[in-house]
Order: sequence, then structure tokens, then C-alpha cells
Amino acid sequence: MKVNVRRSSAKYSKMTGFRTRMKTKGGRKVLKRQRNRRRNMKMK
Repeated sequence: MKVNVRRSSAKYSKMTGFRTRMKTKGGRKVLKRQRNRRRNMKMK
């Protein structure tokens, strides 16, 4: 599993952190947690 594929353009450099997270099990858990936190902030 190759995760550290980086594209040099600004658009992709923003995406790489997100991409790598999607590829790992632990990262997906983190993403879910972040998404829920955002939703909770909006609700308050």
C-alpha cells in the first residue's frame, strides 16, 4: 500500500493529508470524528 504519493500543485498538496487518512483504518476513524465534531458545532 503506497500512501505517500504527492503532487506538487497547491490543490493536491491540500488533499494529500486527507487522501492518506482515507487509505488507513485509523485515519478513517479520525475523519469520522472530525465530521461529527463539525456537525455538533453547527447544531449548537
